[in-house]
Amino acid sequence: MHIPAYAHETIRAAVVLKVPTSRQVGGLDCCLCDKPFGQDLAAVPLGPTPTSGLFGCRPCLTRLVTRTRRGRDATLIHDAERARAESASWVPVRDHHVARLISVREAAEAVAGLARSGDTEALRVAWLLISLESAYTWVADAPEPPASIRREDPKFKDEVFRLDLAMIKAREAVAERLAYHLVNDQLPEEPEKCDEFECPESCSGRHETSHIDSGPDAIFDDLAEHGISVELPKHDPRTSRLISPFGQTEAERNRSPLSDIEEQAPVVLKHSGIDSDDTDVLVSAAAVGLVADAWRDGPLDAIHADDDGPNDGEIFAQSVDLYRRARAALIVARDDGPEALLAFVAVASDLDLPWAGGSRFALRSMPEFASEFVQHVNDQVWLTMKVMRERGWRGGLLHRAVSAASKAPTYFGMPAWPSVVASAMERLAPLDRSHAPDSLTDLATVETLLLEAPDQLGADALNWLSHQALLGWCAS
Repeated sequence: MHIPAYAHETIRAAVVLKVPTSRQVGGLDCCLCDKPFGQDLAAVPLGPTPTSGLFGCRPCLTRLVTRTRRGRDATLIHDAERARAESASWVPVRDHHVARLISVREAAEAVAGLARSGDTEALRVAWLLISLESAYTWVADAPEPPASIRREDPKFKDEVFRLDLAMIKAREAVAERLAYHLVNDQLPEEPEKCDEFECPESCSGRHETSHIDSGPDAIFDDLAEHGISVELPKHDPRTSRLISPFGQTEAERNRSPLSDIEEQAPVVLKHSGIDSDDTDVLVSAAAVGLVADAWRDGPLDAIHADDDGPNDGEIFAQSVDLYRRARAALIVARDDGPEALLAFVAVASDLDLPWAGGSRFALRSMPEFASEFVQHVNDQVWLTMKVMRERGWRGGLLHRAVSAASKAPTYFGMPAWPSVVASAMERLAPLDRSHAPDSLTDLATVETLLLEAPDQLGADALNWLSHQALLGWCAS
């Protein structure tokens, strides 16, 4: 007789209610009803072995199994009803909190827009910021979902991050507006201060942020006048590795910061089959280059080589996911400015985020590399933001697109990727895939996903393909 696992505890509890007799231990009587076993009543062993321990009869065991099953089913029905009720009451609470986050974020974006436009008087902008900060302070903590609901709602985390980013941008916009308002308010028209600011001859004495550049070290001299001394670093470690695509050192760029990128980059990109006049293609190439420079190069090599590090497939899947995020951030940066790239930084350097493609790897599991990895991501994105400020949005795209052309010409997101996939499918078809992941069974689906979303094949499948050297892509 088969006794289902869910009934074991019930039978065990019934057995231990009374002390077994010698006949029960000897397998002569049922340990539940005490009836003797015979031709009409077979003994069913209860353990610890099939030939020793206690024995029960089929009617007793059937009765206990039936009772347990009914109790289990009733519990399942009750739990399902409770979960439905909890879900019905939770959804409005969740939606209300998310709606509040969205409303305050939209308010922050509106304040930033008004501060930048210059059409709203400075005092009114200041009051708008005070009102906005109050609304932000009054945003409640995320409500706790009931036990039957998944503990972490990713929508909360996403909306909180977007709100915080909008608040940063609003504060920056208001701070710029008020700072320059005070400067303009205190200076008469055509002031002598323009000489210090190196203003153009046409300057009326009313300054905007683009008119004044005090240089990188003026703030330290200004603070010294107030008795505050801040020690400057003697050496910037970035200068040893921030080399432009055309072989310039940091010192050379300081003299002429990528002044020739508009002329030279298109030539390099055209040689790699990238049309720099096609904005969509250029953004994609820049996204590939940003992922390659900021995430793939550097400390990730040591993380990958570690015994506990991610395999080729996991790195492949995560790089595809980050490419999409980098591309989205670069598009937003066109209108919102270089700070939009901080959205990419937040994900690329997240130590607790499980990687794409079903991977369970997270950077938190490699604490010895975490600090260096995060710093590397920050440094490289900082460089892209710097180039965008100095050479414009297109200049930043050209800078990273050239990196992609030299480091990752056949990666997902590059013009050459479809031909890479076509070649891979020709070589994959005759291979024995009996031990390959199930997602590689349907070749038509495999080809579609490789072209559009390789990470959806799963990290295991991408790792298998990488080991077959089919894609010309390897993490090492």
